[in-house]
Amino acid sequence: MAKDTLSDIAGLPDELGIDEDFARSQQRLSVRVESRRYGKPTTVVSGFDPELTDRTDLKELASELKREVGAGGTVRDDTVEVQGDHADRIPDLLRDRGFDVA
Repeated sequence: MAKDTLSDIAGLPDELGIDEDFARSQQRLSVRVESRRYGKPTTVVSGFDPELTDRTDLKELASELKREVGAGGTVRDDTVEVQGDHADRIPDLLRDRGFDVA
């Protein structure tokens, strides 16, 4: 009889495949708008747990957010930065992807 291996994060059997969803729900993100060069707004998403970032591909997440709002951006120091003021849309997009947003 094969012994089930348990997930490092959820503590449930690996075959359930819920580690990524559980890792996302355990992170409490914050979204704020900062004024950058020449007074241009930038939406900054922070609060990603460095221990769980291997389960949450920040570059992929940034690409999805940028595509959804039609703007440029980058990943810098465990934060996602999106050009423009998108504080009204990005929290909903993050919640749709399973994140907890403050």
